[in-house]
Amino acid sequence: MNTRAVPRIHSRANEEKPLTRPSATLSPSDGERDGVRGFPESHTGKHSSSLRLLKLSLLVTVLCGVVSATASARVTISFDADWRFLKADAPGAEQTAFDDSQWRKLDVPHDWSIEGPFAKTNKTGGAGGWAPSGVGWYRKHFTLPTEQKGKRVYIEFDGVMQNSEVWINGVSLGKRPNGYVSFGYDLTEHVTFGEKKPNVLAVRADTSAQPASRWYSGAGLYRHVRLVIKDPIHIPQWGVFVKTLEANASEAKMQFKTSITNDSGTEAKIQLRLQVLDPAGIAQRDITTDFTIDSRVYSEIGLLIEKPQLWSIESPKLYSVVSRILVNGQSIDEQTTWFGIRVAEFKSATGFSLNGKNFKLYGVCLHHDGGAFGAAVPLGIWEDRLKTLRSLGVNAIRTAHNPPAPDFLDLCDRLGFLVMDEFFDCWTVGKNPHDYHLYFEEWSKRDAADTVRRDRNHPSVILYSIGNEIHDTPKPDIAIPIARGLVEVCHENDPTRPVTQALFRPNVSHDYDNGLADLLDVVGTNYRDNELLAAQRAKPSRKIIGTEQRHDRETWLNLRDHPSHAGQFLWTGVDYLGETRSWPLVAHASGLLDRTGEVKPRAFERQSWWSEAPMVRIVRRVAPDDKMPTDPGYGGAELHTQVEFADWTPRNPASHDESVHAYSNCEEVELFLNGKSLGAKPINRDATPRVWKVSYEPGTLKAVARNKDKVIATDELRTAGKAAKIILTTDRPKLSPAWDEVAFVNATVVDENGVVVPRANDLISFELTGPSVIAAVDSADNSSHEPFQANERRAYAGRCQVLVKATSASGEITIAASAPDLAGASVVIEASPAR
Repeated sequence: MNTRAVPRIHSRANEEKPLTRPSATLSPSDGERDGVRGFPESHTGKHSSSLRLLKLSLLVTVLCGVVSATASARVTISFDADWRFLKADAPGAEQTAFDDSQWRKLDVPHDWSIEGPFAKTNKTGGAGGWAPSGVGWYRKHFTLPTEQKGKRVYIEFDGVMQNSEVWINGVSLGKRPNGYVSFGYDLTEHVTFGEKKPNVLAVRADTSAQPASRWYSGAGLYRHVRLVIKDPIHIPQWGVFVKTLEANASEAKMQFKTSITNDSGTEAKIQLRLQVLDPAGIAQRDITTDFTIDSRVYSEIGLLIEKPQLWSIESPKLYSVVSRILVNGQSIDEQTTWFGIRVAEFKSATGFSLNGKNFKLYGVCLHHDGGAFGAAVPLGIWEDRLKTLRSLGVNAIRTAHNPPAPDFLDLCDRLGFLVMDEFFDCWTVGKNPHDYHLYFEEWSKRDAADTVRRDRNHPSVILYSIGNEIHDTPKPDIAIPIARGLVEVCHENDPTRPVTQALFRPNVSHDYDNGLADLLDVVGTNYRDNELLAAQRAKPSRKIIGTEQRHDRETWLNLRDHPSHAGQFLWTGVDYLGETRSWPLVAHASGLLDRTGEVKPRAFERQSWWSEAPMVRIVRRVAPDDKMPTDPGYGGAELHTQVEFADWTPRNPASHDESVHAYSNCEEVELFLNGKSLGAKPINRDATPRVWKVSYEPGTLKAVARNKDKVIATDELRTAGKAAKIILTTDRPKLSPAWDEVAFVNATVVDENGVVVPRANDLISFELTGPSVIAAVDSADNSSHEPFQANERRAYAGRCQVLVKATSASGEITIAASAPDLAGASVVIEASPAR
């Protein structure tokens, strides 16, 4: 059945600002087909002539069934392999004839800074983790097939750290100072075609001006790169935008906006075909629109999807839309865009809701490093970390304080995390001499717009943050216009998501009173929770969120007991490199997890508040004013910052009193020492833990948690004896050679009974056989300066880790661990094809 609509076509300089029109829903007779109904669409075009309004009748065809696959002219090629690298400046390296034969050969993503050495003399300082900085050059030689001549050729970078400049065959394509933003260049006019006409892509990344960051940034081509070959008539980068206008269990009102560019120089008659696929990959319907394009157009097509599978944190269902441009019935360009159908809302009285379900955002802040991998992080690292955080009750992530890698957001989409997508750590007032404030006025709006356009289809993204603890705010005449401009950029490119800012001492700079806070859709504040709640009481229409918070109980009660409070983001979810106050520390220990992904004792309290799954965990708590002595097992660092220990092996083996805390969300917890009950205690309304003063004796400390007199969870700690052997465990029985896959192999020093020896610091050596390599080694020791690229690591708190990558899709990988005076161990992983 065909339906006809009479849209309007505008020529406009900015295709991101659609024609305003009232939405309308057609009756079933106007094109309903098995759960997908159409409503009127509009098309906007950019033409070389002056602004003129045209009226055309465009045919919208709704077809039953699945469109048969046609060959697409678009070719997307991973450009991660076969680069040549030099860690030094090299004048003339942009030229095609430059001799790079002696350069190091490698694949990207690659972070050369993590390779060290870490040194007190490095200019990055403690903020940058004492990591090396400087200039790195990358060059890639490639050819293009002759049959692609006449196509458009683009290069896309997910991120280059930092102050990058890119050349093709000696021609500069541009510079990008921000190392976290994604960007691309058109190579078409400067490339050659044919096997005997090689091209050279050169990238210079410069981190030499330091200090430039408040945390470890990494250096080089640390994210993915791809080459995209398109027809002159094509969908540009980030040219598809899927909006959920309304959605519930019965139906979803969707809008599909597609930008199309015509670089052929000739007016063309084309068709745009949209094929919507459900989470099972089954095509729902195909919608085809015919029209004429001069230089640029965009199309807006509305659909009603009946009984949608809504995206949620419990069930993150992903749809996709395949957008095809056809000429004479043949596909000349094709792009697949993933999206989720969901409605996220912030309300002043009730906080946050998703698809009508009200709940709190239990969030953590995350910096972008992956421990031993630095900034070039395989997605498997983040998948492991996020799943562990989810087990603690975490449901939200703040990407502190920069745009994340796009594949990180893909992962959040698949795992059902909610994301605050943050842009900047500073505006015009810097926090370091060489940070982004030097480029803010020239680049901030473009960087913000590119990030929004890149990320606006991710269902996980619920909030944009335009800045963290911005030091411009004491001067409202400067800060307010900047904030207004950034909010406008976000709304222009994505009117569906609210904007916040992590305000910095807002009561001091009067942000609540001078109008700055009122520019924000959701008011965010770091740490000063009581002031935030007071500001909301003073103006009840404000929607509020804690953008950065401590791990303390008062902060939790503020969230729990105030319906208007949407959520909080703890500082941090995972220990991270950099932001240290003094040598020898190279990392910050504020996470719920350590760098290796191990859950830290401090996380158990948060788990008892945030997790719905019944749990109980025991810790020994040392008074925070008791300064712990230096111990070689902890890399020479003082332990006065760690006050909780998940072991029953105190340093003092003589009889003494220990403060034992049981963290649990269950109704009652009973504690036993060597089988003798020390009493049962009920859950506390004020969220304090159950505490016992226990006279230490070696043996077994056990907690039994009950709900309605039924045992629902247990935990126990045993006293460790002398270190006797190594235990190896891995999370991956199978491992593919895909770049994003990595096996965590954990080495634990235990006594003869298998109890972890908490102060063991043995040097453990690793040996691999089979199709594999050691990608890195690590431990939770934030003051260790051991290289990450090595085959040995000293245990910290009885543990260390080797990270293994497969080099083939078949074969048996054996990892063996050994140490003097300890019995060794081995574990086997099967190399397998990519998942």
